[in-house]
Amino acid sequence: MITTIGIDIGKNTFHLIGLDKRGAIILQQKVSRSQLERRLANIPRCLIGMEACSGAHHIGRQLIAVGHDVRLMPAQYVKPFLKGHKNDYRDAEAIAEAVQRPTMHFVTIKTPEQMDLLALHRVRSRFVSQRTGVINQIRGFLIERGITVRQGPMPLRKALPEILSADTGVLSPRMVGLITDLVQEWRRLDERIAAVSAEIKALAEQDDGCERLMTVPGVGPIISSAVVAAIGNGTGFKQGRDFGAWLGLVPKQESTGDRTILGKISKRGNKYLRTLFVQAAHVILARRPSAAMRGLWPWIEQASKRLHRNMLAIALANKLARIAWAVLARGGTYQPRITAHAA
Repeated sequence: MITTIGIDIGKNTFHLIGLDKRGAIILQQKVSRSQLERRLANIPRCLIGMEACSGAHHIGRQLIAVGHDVRLMPAQYVKPFLKGHKNDYRDAEAIAEAVQRPTMHFVTIKTPEQMDLLALHRVRSRFVSQRTGVINQIRGFLIERGITVRQGPMPLRKALPEILSADTGVLSPRMVGLITDLVQEWRRLDERIAAVSAEIKALAEQDDGCERLMTVPGVGPIISSAVVAAIGNGTGFKQGRDFGAWLGLVPKQESTGDRTILGKISKRGNKYLRTLFVQAAHVILARRPSAAMRGLWPWIEQASKRLHRNMLAIALANKLARIAWAVLARGGTYQPRITAHAA
């Protein structure tokens, strides 16, 4: 009887390796995407492993619906189990071996609602990246003509009307027309970003997890919805430290023997979410909101005595991530620890 199945996911075809309770291969088969669910529906309940990649969450939900125990794994954790030269069947065999390990880290299967929210964030991230590219291109064209503007998008936006209307001969009519078109593209991207952000905010206000996350200092609709879209209710992590490490907000460790060598932050995991938490930390350090002053500021003052400002922002981002996980996983809201120094 098949007890474990490893599936190597492809665009149109899937390669299956089935193992019995002794670990011997008793199934080796290639099926199309349309045949997969029907083929596995006729097999008694077993453990199915797949790499967490594009389309894996949808397939996982389908196989759970027919009664199987489906688990997703990061691809880099499957690599050590690959034997010999790489091919699709050996990839599936490595997946079947890896999914049985008791110490393996698994990826929680996302719901359709999480995937929708995640898609909105990906679209918004692309618009923001395109807007940054447009702004940098405008600055590049201006500096080639000897025109410099103070750093930041707002100073550039305010200075552009005067620059484009000045009849100094520095900018040719062709360059003025080109920059005008770029400014219009900038405005269109601003409108699209605002529309997507408004949709994300509306969804965040309807979600209980997002509402509770927004009680954490520095966490608004964008960060709270991104966290829920990425980790759901947080049960995929045992503790907040694991979530912070997954975001790449901990030092990279290369230790051997009795020496512990800590370097720069690892920058592993979700880059988008890590960036949002670091931005939130910088905002807290600059604006000092009242919610942070009540609970976090004594810790920030102590840490600022031994850390550079940029290192302090990373440490604060890690702390915010751990607090966010605790709020999400434990079902409560943020309750600051009031100390005498915070008064």
